[in-house]
Amino acid sequence: MDELPSYALETDQTALWSFIGYLVLIIGIGIYAARFSSRGITHFFIGGRKMGMLVVAMSAVVSGRSAWLLLGVTGMSFEIGFSALWAVLGYTLVEFFFFFFYATRIRRFSESRDCITVPDFFAERFNDRDGSLRAVVVLIIIVFMIAYVSAQFVAGGKAFSSSFHITETQGILLTTVIVLFYTMVGGFLAVSLTDTIQGLFMVVALLVLPIMAILHLGGFGLFFQQASALSDGQFFNPLALGFGALIGFLGIGLGSPGNPHIIARYMSIKDPARLKAVAMVGTSANVLMGLGAIITGMVGRLYFPDVSLLPGADQENLYPVLASHHLHPVLFGVVIASIFAAIMSTADSQLLVAASSVVRDVYEKLIHRDRELPQKRLVLLSRLVVVVLVLISLLLGLMAEQLVFWLVLFAWAGLGAAFGPTSILALFWKGATRAGMIAGMLSGAVTVILWIRIPALSGLMYELIPGFAVALVVSVVVSRFTRKPDKVDQLYRAMRE
Repeated sequence: MDELPSYALETDQTALWSFIGYLVLIIGIGIYAARFSSRGITHFFIGGRKMGMLVVAMSAVVSGRSAWLLLGVTGMSFEIGFSALWAVLGYTLVEFFFFFFYATRIRRFSESRDCITVPDFFAERFNDRDGSLRAVVVLIIIVFMIAYVSAQFVAGGKAFSSSFHITETQGILLTTVIVLFYTMVGGFLAVSLTDTIQGLFMVVALLVLPIMAILHLGGFGLFFQQASALSDGQFFNPLALGFGALIGFLGIGLGSPGNPHIIARYMSIKDPARLKAVAMVGTSANVLMGLGAIITGMVGRLYFPDVSLLPGADQENLYPVLASHHLHPVLFGVVIASIFAAIMSTADSQLLVAASSVVRDVYEKLIHRDRELPQKRLVLLSRLVVVVLVLISLLLGLMAEQLVFWLVLFAWAGLGAAFGPTSILALFWKGATRAGMIAGMLSGAVTVILWIRIPALSGLMYELIPGFAVALVVSVVVSRFTRKPDKVDQLYRAMRE
C-alpha cells in the first residue's frame, strides 16, 4: 500500500475555506430565491410549476438519496462488500420507470386540480369533503418526516466531527442553522437550484475519491486482487446475501413513489413532456453516485480492515476519513461539501413537505376551508412552521442513537409503505376508494412500526416490503367493499390529457 499523502491531515484550513466557499454559494442562492418564493405558497412549495428538466432530474435524485448514500451506503459496502449493489439497483430501476409513467400522471392531475401537496392530491382524487383522508396523510407525513430530517442533522454532525475536529453535537447544531436559513428564506426554488449544484458536487466526489484511493493503493488490479480475497471471496460476491436481505435491498426502491419530497419534484416541472428526458438524466446520476459509493466502501475496507480504526468505531465515518487521507485539501473541501449537499438536499425538501402539510393542508384546507387567505400570510406562516419543525427535528437528532443508515431506512419505509401502494392505485386503478386509501395508509405505516420493533421479524426482511404488501392488499380489499368517488372518468382524463 502506497504511503498516504502528507498534506491530507495537515491542511485543514485550506479544506475549511473550500467548504466555506460552498456554503456562501448555497446561502447566496437562498437569498436570490427569496423574492420569487414570497409570491405565494404555490411558488414557496413547488416553485410555481416552473422548474426545468435538469433541475427536476437532479433535485428528484439528490433529495431522495440524502446522507444515506454517502455515509450509509459507503458504510454498508465497507461491511458487506459488493452485495450493497442490490440496494442501489432497487431504487435506480424503480425511479427510472416512475419518471416515465407515474410522474406524468400526477403532474397533469396536480395542475388541473390545483394540487400543490400530496394531501392535496389524495383529497382531490377521492373527493375528501370532511378532510379525514387529508388528516391521515398529514399525520403520517409529519411523524416520518421529522425522523427523516433528524437523521440528516445527525449525519451532518458526524461529518463535521470527523472532518473539522469539533464535537458531533456542535456539528448537528451547525448543520441545523445552515439548513434552516436557506430553506426558510428561499423556499422550493432555492431548494431545487441548490439541489442541482449539490448533485454535481456529489457525482464528482463519488467518482474522484474511490479512483484516487485505488491509485494510492497500487492500482485497480491490486484493488480487485485484495478485495476478492476478503471474507473468503464473499466480499466481492454480489450474491453473498441471504434471500431475505436481497429482497429487502431491492425493495428499497418501493419507497420512491411514497416519499412526498420526491413527488413534489414531479409536480414542479414546467413541461410534463420533458419527464422522459428527466428519466435519462436522473438515472445516469443514480448509477454514477451509487457505484461510486459502493466502490468507496470497498476500497475503504482495505485501508481500514477493522471498524475500530475509524473514528468512534463507526463505519459511517469512512467517507470523510478516506477523503482526508487521499485528496488534496481543496478536493477534500469538495467532498465535505458533497456530504452536506446530500444532507441539505434531503432535509430542506422534507422540511418544505412537512411545512406544506401543516400550512396548506391543516391551516388553509381544514381549519379555514371556507375562507380565502392572503398568500403573504401563508408564506410567512410557512416560514415560521419550518422553524418549529427544525427545532423538533433537532431535539430528536440530539437524542438519536441509531445509525443514520437505519434511521433513514425506517422513515423511507414508513412513507413508502403508506403512500407508495396507495398513490399507485390512485393513479392507475379506477376502483380505488377513499376508505381503501385510509385503511391502506394506516395499515402500511403501522406494519412498518411493528415490524421493526419485533426482533424476530426485523431480522427476516426490510420492513418496507411487508408494509408495502399489507397496504396494497388492504387498500384493494377495502376498496372492493366501499363506494368509489363520483366522476372517476373525469378525474382520469385530467391525468392523461
